[in-house]
Amino acid sequence: MKISPDKLRLYGVTDRTWLGEEPLETAVEDALRGGVTILQLREKQASHEEIVKTARLLKPVCGRYGVPLIINDDVEAVLEADADGVHVGQDDMTVAEARRILGPEKIIGASAHNREEALEAQRQGADYLGSGAVFGSATKKDATALSREELKRVCAAVSIPVAAIGGITEENCMELAGTGVSGIAVVSAVFAAADREAAASRLRAMAEEIAKEENLTEKGENI
Repeated sequence: MKISPDKLRLYGVTDRTWLGEEPLETAVEDALRGGVTILQLREKQASHEEIVKTARLLKPVCGRYGVPLIINDDVEAVLEADADGVHVGQDDMTVAEARRILGPEKIIGASAHNREEALEAQRQGADYLGSGAVFGSATKKDATALSREELKRVCAAVSIPVAAIGGITEENCMELAGTGVSGIAVVSAVFAAADREAAASRLRAMAEEIAKEENLTEKGENI
């Protein structure tokens, strides 16, 4: 495992939709300053060349905060921009193929919507999982809901950390306490906020509280 659970605590996923003319790197720095612990560059409308260019701009920003930079889907862009890793979905390249291309040192995350997908991604060498959509999704209209019970089964089945994703906001994220997640992944909850730094700071505190409750539960079970 190349990523610790605490690095998955507040997983920021980019979306230019909310930014207007503001540069993405400015918005990202606000989010990182507020407490985002890992960042995924996910710009579905951007070309490969644009992804590489943007990743090269974001890498030094992430580096200043010690935050891993992950690229959605595009394995070749990871190599060209020397990003820290890739996140692949169920309809993208397999984890095993991504590992073959990227080698042993890069981080590979995978989407998992149930226990079986989670176990297979771990078997193929995934370093972490993103599981959802826990509260629906504003960015993926076709995303199917993941029940709290299935999220708990995913977390219990694997030894790698799991981040919950999908419609997570300040209002609902504490409902994820007790599921076993290591962190929460957010898009609009940070990038659509009027004050991104403050929003990220509040969400980070909530994510830490969720993790604290998980640790207390584990200690209680071990007594």
